[in-house]
Amino acid sequence: MQRQSSLLRRRFVLSAVMAAAISTAPLAQAADRLVAVSSGGFAEAFKELAVRYEKDTPGVTVDRQFGPSMGETKQAIPARLARGEPLDVLIMVGPALDKLIEQGLVDGATKVVLADSYIACAVPAGAAAPELGTVDQVKAAFLSAPSIAWSDSASGEYIQNVLLKRLGIEAEVKAKGRQIPATPVGEIVASRQAAFGCQQRSELQPVKGIRIVGELPAELQKITPYAAGIVASSRHRAQAEAFIRYLASGGSAETLTRSGLHARTR
Repeated sequence: MQRQSSLLRRRFVLSAVMAAAISTAPLAQAADRLVAVSSGGFAEAFKELAVRYEKDTPGVTVDRQFGPSMGETKQAIPARLARGEPLDVLIMVGPALDKLIEQGLVDGATKVVLADSYIACAVPAGAAAPELGTVDQVKAAFLSAPSIAWSDSASGEYIQNVLLKRLGIEAEVKAKGRQIPATPVGEIVASRQAAFGCQQRSELQPVKGIRIVGELPAELQKITPYAAGIVASSRHRAQAEAFIRYLASGGSAETLTRSGLHARTR
């Protein structure tokens, strides 16, 4: 009887240990799983740098997700935060990140500007390319294109609400142009749904089937900073801080430049 009782006790202890191990395993995994969301302009650099970070930081997994910095789509970063999604790091248009900081959704002390992005324009591969070196050439390019596309994020908002007015061609261009939600403008141009399209160079660059004509000239250019910050509700602050430091390090500069961005690494 005593032997049987001892055996039962040992089985009970073993079961308890196994149950504890099983119950804590997901917590351990969750502690090393960093959820980071990048908007389109930084996406290509983010993909490469996140993979490198995982290799350089054993035991840490970066859950790579994507969504616009603004706009009405359900994947837009503000909408995801409003739904209470458990996000840790945001990489997005700087002014859009500032709005989230003002709302208390992102810790302002963690904001780091990583790179600057310039607006470029493209035509379908094989199509004639307009000149964009001067203000008059840009105006002529918009007027001569039979159809035009721009994004619903930072570059598109600038084109739609500022650039066209400044050029004095708002009515003519809006009659044949459209703002594209979520889908990269380059894909619209590549499929010939638009003969001419403008977006951040870093968003156009990965798209096949287009020819990037060039960036807008300095007089018309809108430089968009991309910045990273930690979501205020993040439970993985130390890991998030380490990842942002990695993105902002000098070792990331070449990747950022190759992706079409102008690095601000330290």
